[in-house]
Amino acid sequence: MTRDFSRLDALLENFARNSLPGCTCAIMEGDKLIYSGAAGYADIEAGKKLNVHSMFRQASTTKLFTYAILGMLYEEGRFLFSDPVGDYLPEWKETRKFIVRPDGTVDTAPTDTPLTIKNAVSMMCGLPYCMAPVSKTDTPTLAAMSTRIAALLEKGTPTLREEVRAMADVPVMFEPGTHWLYGFGSEITGALVETFEDMPLREVFRKRIIEPLELADTDTFFTDENRDRVVRNYRKAADGQLIAAADFYDASMDPANTPVGARPNLITSAADFAVFMQMLANGGTYKGRKFLGAGTVEMLHENQLGEVQLRDFENDYLRGYGYGYGFRTLLTRQFGHNGHLGCFGWTGGSGIWVEADPVGKFSIAYMHNMMPNEELYHHHRVRTVAYGCML
Repeated sequence: MTRDFSRLDALLENFARNSLPGCTCAIMEGDKLIYSGAAGYADIEAGKKLNVHSMFRQASTTKLFTYAILGMLYEEGRFLFSDPVGDYLPEWKETRKFIVRPDGTVDTAPTDTPLTIKNAVSMMCGLPYCMAPVSKTDTPTLAAMSTRIAALLEKGTPTLREEVRAMADVPVMFEPGTHWLYGFGSEITGALVETFEDMPLREVFRKRIIEPLELADTDTFFTDENRDRVVRNYRKAADGQLIAAADFYDASMDPANTPVGARPNLITSAADFAVFMQMLANGGTYKGRKFLGAGTVEMLHENQLGEVQLRDFENDYLRGYGYGYGFRTLLTRQFGHNGHLGCFGWTGGSGIWVEADPVGKFSIAYMHNMMPNEELYHHHRVRTVAYGCML
């Protein structure tokens, strides 16, 4: 079938002309790259144009590698999702939760059930993200996490295991499994992977995904070879002006200042991320090599949220999706998605959007480099036009 991608080309050009420094998109089908488009700049000041191999900071889409690897380890019999986290990370043997007494005072109590691997992977563990000092008006859990992070940072960049160990005695916000809350569950998941593999997570990424999939545009550290290919990040001011800005994650991606065991953050291209997502869209295989069983891939993106958790999860951006083991998954088209039910993927902070279609056997990776990322405006339009071209 010959497809016409001119509408997608026009959309990217429109974005770069009117609202973004630049953007790029790759689409794969089967094992082939069938579309690569780019518009705008990787570096406005230097006049450097974007291309489909330009490398972007991934932020939250990094965790998709972690969840896929966890699926591989699951297939090897290393654990069950119903296992308590404390069976493998001893500091998590006992979990406490914050409770509010009838008189309004805050206290803690043991959780009714142990925190399980499923709770961590499906973001139902009750620990939010904490990236900065918090005020006294924030939740007790967030305040406690902030105190522990501050103590770690005084000693330098912590390893992932140090981060996870430090949070083990923080009372969670709710009984595990009862609510959905995006946050620290991915760090717990990463620590589990490190424990099963007995090596830092970034090295597991290389062993299990980067090298076998031959992802030449992908790394977890800046190097002399890739630094010039990493896009510059921009912040959009209130008047619409684009201002070059340092990225939150850059310090942690300098190997001179960051231990190998620190929490990894990917830098990669739309072309490379589309390969990873295509492996999942294919049911766990790529170019004849099996990475995951098809049933395991289905399990990873099957919705795990009930009515209460879906209310926690839903917002204008995610409406129509549920959440599996680390992946959003399309449950209904009634809010304007024109792909197949079961499409799955995730989003990264400065403008990353990736999705796999397991019915159509194709994948889409879109990236831009701006904060605020205006994801609702850009990602939903890319989604609509790309699926229109494919289906």
